Amino acid sequence: MPLTELAEKVDITLANLSILKTGKAKTIRFSSLEALCKALQCQPGDILEYVSLTKPPPTGFATCESAY
Repeated sequence: MPLTELAEKVDITLANLSILKTGKAKTIRFSSLEALCKALQCQPGDILEYVSLTKPPPTGFATCESAY
């Protein structure tokens, strides 16, 4: 599915979807994550990956930063 179509389906701007895709996003709303999973017919773990802050994230993945 093209990014423009996905952006329309989940009601996220193309710019924000691109930020998510490139791994530059620092946060994501649960409602956005839910909409993405619904549109892509997947689970959150299929599109998110925990990456330690001690090494740079791979290209194309969003990261979760620990508060500890």
